[in-house]
Amino acid sequence: MQKLNIKKGDAVMIIAGDSRGQQGKVLRVDSDQYMAIVEGVNMVSKHTKPNAKSPQGGIVKKEAPVHISNLKLIDNSGKPTRIGRKLDPKTEKLVRYSKKSGEVIK
Repeated sequence: MQKLNIKKGDAVMIIAGDSRGQQGKVLRVDSDQYMAIVEGVNMVSKHTKPNAKSPQGGIVKKEAPVHISNLKLIDNSGKPTRIGRKLDPKTEKLVRYSKKSGEVIK
């Protein structure tokens, strides 16, 4: 299985599909299917039956998963960028960095 460049909590931009150009924060990542749920992006209508939580039932808007290949991480400068990995000389651990600016991504 390939290691993913996108993590929970990252700010990302959608680069393909109906939600192209929108930005949001990653809420959840499914590494098995290479999908991520991004806050406020790719909204779908879900019809719900009446239950204890919502006695009325009705239509609920919720986020649908987006494929990882359609996401680009937004670096500290606010621009979409590709992600690389390199060894941090201080900690001797792999860190993610922005290919555009060269900055380390927290």
